[in-house]
Amino acid sequence: MKKILKGIFLLVLGTGKLFSQESAEATESKEGRLDFTANIQNNHLWRGLIITDKPVVMGNLSYALDAEKKWKVGIWGASALADDKDNTHYKEINYYIQYSDGRFYIGLWDLYNSRNINTAVAADDIFSYSQRRTAHIIDLRTNYTFGPSFPINIEADIMLYGGANAGEVILEADGSYKKNRYSTYVQASYPVIKGQKVNLDAFVGAGFALNDKTFLYGNGKNSFDIVNVGLKAGKVVKITDHYSLPVTMMAMWNPSNKFARIQLAATVF
Repeated sequence: MKKILKGIFLLVLGTGKLFSQESAEATESKEGRLDFTANIQNNHLWRGLIITDKPVVMGNLSYALDAEKKWKVGIWGASALADDKDNTHYKEINYYIQYSDGRFYIGLWDLYNSRNINTAVAADDIFSYSQRRTAHIIDLRTNYTFGPSFPINIEADIMLYGGANAGEVILEADGSYKKNRYSTYVQASYPVIKGQKVNLDAFVGAGFALNDKTFLYGNGKNSFDIVNVGLKAGKVVKITDHYSLPVTMMAMWNPSNKFARIQLAATVF
């Protein structure tokens, strides 16, 4: 009888250890191709423009198309936590496909900002891609970082299609489609301090249009202008032994539109 009870005890103990091991293995996270991140910011600044002055929550859902995760498709979205002073509310949803090998990046983005759409010139239907009235903007984004001895990053972005609400679409006198401006943004950034507790980048960005005298990012008076100058500092704040919070502070000036802002941002996960 004692041998039987001892056998049952050993069997139960062994089974418990097996289940415990399987449970531990099941709870271990496996790095897959699907991922998402979340950010919080006190405002949203983009290419020298103030998209909203209110606090913003941002999310990015991406899926890697290859094992090396160089090709990705994704959805990026953001929403302000309050109305701006003009009683409009910032909400944006974008779709993208991109390629990155570490130093070189190219991406094609579909941008849709639903804040304050003027229905006299643009459609407020998110599924409308009319050449003349779509509020979507098809944006080609590229950047390249040179070698370690000269780690400057050059960015060049061109609006290829759409943008009626942003003034990108030029119409004929009879209201028919004439052309797109192809507003272009170029930026150079340089890591002034790197490998330290606090890292610091300096940047300068300019705007122009490939197909018109004025462009989106400027004051509407010049064909070429400096629109974004600033500094961006970043560090990682240790919260617990298993969780750290990357945070940044950016100071930017737009000489063309004559405004400046401070941005505080954190990547929650």
